[in-house]
Amino acid sequence: MSATDTHQNDTENEAGAKRLKPNQIAIIIGVAIAIVVALSGVAATVFQFHDDSKIQREVFGNIPGAVKLAFYTLIPVLFIYGGVVFSWRVRNWERGGPDKRDITKANAKRRMTRLRAGLYMQTLLRDPAAGVMHSMIYFGFIVLLAVTSVLEINHQLPPALKFLHGGVYQMYSFVGDLAGLVFTAGVVWAIVRRYIQKPYRIRIKSKPEHAIILGTLLAIGVTGHLTEMFRIALAGRPEFERWSFIGYPLSALVENNAHLSGWHQIMWILHIASFIAFLVILPTTMLRHIFTSPLNMYLRESERPKGAMKPMPNLMETELESFGASVIPDFTWKQLLDTDACTMCGRCTSVCPAHATGKPLDPREIVLKTGEVMAASGSPVVTPPIGLDGEITINADSMFERITPEEVWSCTSCKACDEICPVNIEILDKILDMRRYLTLMESDFPTELGTAFRGMENSSNPWGMSNSERGNWAKDLDGIEILDGGDPLESEYLYWVGCAGSFDDKNQKVTQAIAKLLMRAGVSFSILGPAENCTGDPARRSGNEYIFQMLAMQNIETLDGMGVKKIITQCPHCFNTLGNEYPQLGGHYEVVHHSQFLEDLIESGQLDMTGAKLDERIVYHDACYLGRHNDIYMAPRRTLASIEGVELVEAPRSGTKSMCCGAGGARMWMEEHIGKNINVERSQELLNTGADRIATACPFCYIMVDDGVKAQGVEEDSVQVGDIALHLLEALENAEPLAQATTIPGAGNSAKIND
Repeated sequence: MSATDTHQNDTENEAGAKRLKPNQIAIIIGVAIAIVVALSGVAATVFQFHDDSKIQREVFGNIPGAVKLAFYTLIPVLFIYGGVVFSWRVRNWERGGPDKRDITKANAKRRMTRLRAGLYMQTLLRDPAAGVMHSMIYFGFIVLLAVTSVLEINHQLPPALKFLHGGVYQMYSFVGDLAGLVFTAGVVWAIVRRYIQKPYRIRIKSKPEHAIILGTLLAIGVTGHLTEMFRIALAGRPEFERWSFIGYPLSALVENNAHLSGWHQIMWILHIASFIAFLVILPTTMLRHIFTSPLNMYLRESERPKGAMKPMPNLMETELESFGASVIPDFTWKQLLDTDACTMCGRCTSVCPAHATGKPLDPREIVLKTGEVMAASGSPVVTPPIGLDGEITINADSMFERITPEEVWSCTSCKACDEICPVNIEILDKILDMRRYLTLMESDFPTELGTAFRGMENSSNPWGMSNSERGNWAKDLDGIEILDGGDPLESEYLYWVGCAGSFDDKNQKVTQAIAKLLMRAGVSFSILGPAENCTGDPARRSGNEYIFQMLAMQNIETLDGMGVKKIITQCPHCFNTLGNEYPQLGGHYEVVHHSQFLEDLIESGQLDMTGAKLDERIVYHDACYLGRHNDIYMAPRRTLASIEGVELVEAPRSGTKSMCCGAGGARMWMEEHIGKNINVERSQELLNTGADRIATACPFCYIMVDDGVKAQGVEEDSVQVGDIALHLLEALENAEPLAQATTIPGAGNSAKIND
């Protein structure tokens, strides 16, 4: 670290010392709420304002003064307790490193949108059943809290200002009963779902804590209705109370009870006791996500592109003694907040391709285990995200006390867990940071990766083939300019072929097809050939930042020296690395994936699709690094749909929920020793659509899906697997005998997309 950096950090620390720390803010909020509650009790006792209206409710009616005093004493104390205990958790987050999450003019709107999505439960509704159930509990509770607050506010007002009487009170009663009914029904639904229906992702993580939480919430709902029942019966069931459509009918069941006053007091005390229990468990159990989940969603916005890994300092110059994450302070404060925002819903578990095929990885466990280590090593020690089994002990501030290397290396980096998380937890970052530690500090990585590392370090590609062969695919094609690394780029575009497109037999055909399509459209482009190196994606995703930076800096030096501005890529991994991660090292280029480029060429008419036809059913397999990492879903589909006669169908898992082929995260160079092969699982799903062709837009996906299809005994003459460029070129070449026919460009396109 330079002297300038040290001075800057000292200045920031001095400035930070003058500001309130987040853990202090938590205490202040708790104390502020406590003061308001206590003062409301004092005001009510001193002024004793009364409403003479015949249609109203007497607050604390039939409740002894000693009980009221206990209420206004204990509740403020519990709010202070909650603020202090919650501040302990916040102190744990503060152990993490910096993470720039400032609100700016550019991200303010998106941030508020995400906050509203959290507060309105929109993201939970992606799963309709769970979403509706949670919404019933959440909104029911919020309205009940508002109803109680309105009653207390009205209680403090002088007679001339009181408003909770007459028709307003009757509507108030109706809303309160409706909210109570919705809340209680939601809690019952949650109990049935967890303990009777038992979905897999919920069943495998049910703990006694869940029973305590659901029991407390149910007690709040039930005792609320029963207290109202006895209150109305004790008041003689006045006609205006009919608006309490739950309490009024129930009151008929007990109106002749000789001990109404006593029963009302008992139910009132039980209702308050259940609320007290709620306040006690709120900061110490997973219930805390009521606050932390919306906060986490609000703070999701990052300056880093969605598909980019966290940057690291130049490893040739840095004086850091450790790289990656092995202990809690190695994570950022936002990554630690994630662990307390988790709702334990298991949606990440349900979409993880590694977990689905029997691998050791469970994304939810990565989050929870990180939280367990954070909680056990904190000062003070706090409760874990969810209760631990008795035999589990954590003796040190080390992630590998709870997480095994096998879990970390099972990840395909598909980002399905991050994408589906309803509260925007960033799970993949944690896994990749731990990979960095295992690789750079412990040299603890799968044996097969050693070969890929040596290939990238010595031959500039993970296949370990001679880089002089990179341009061999172009030998039989006329008009392709292969540049030396020192030549200026005079073409408009540089076509970045990538390692798979250069060395893999299958993907060399894709490379040739893309080149032919570009030449058909009259695109001005050149390639680097031997001067092109691997972008470093496999090295970075497997934690070897050293090799990534070595390759990236060489490539940036070459590209900048040639004056490259615009790049067409064939591989989504190259697309993501060049466009999203090279800027971290000073390489700024306009990068476009070939699916996007082909779509634009077709739409503009530059690539003439006249007569191009395939009367076949095609299913498209989404590439993770094109889709979830970069939100490109429609370009490949629109490109395929431009072919006349094509029926484009979808696999059950597609788009944001598509299943990975199994090759991402450098898994392309690792064997699958545990469970079912991911590519076989995905290929079976694609075959079950009944498609005649399977289209890909990634060289790794092409290899994995094609191998998976052949593993089912399905040959190419039955189902043809290939990149979208191969299907597009075939359709165009089939049309060449009709090229002389008079047609209107773009007419007759009968392709359709079946969602």
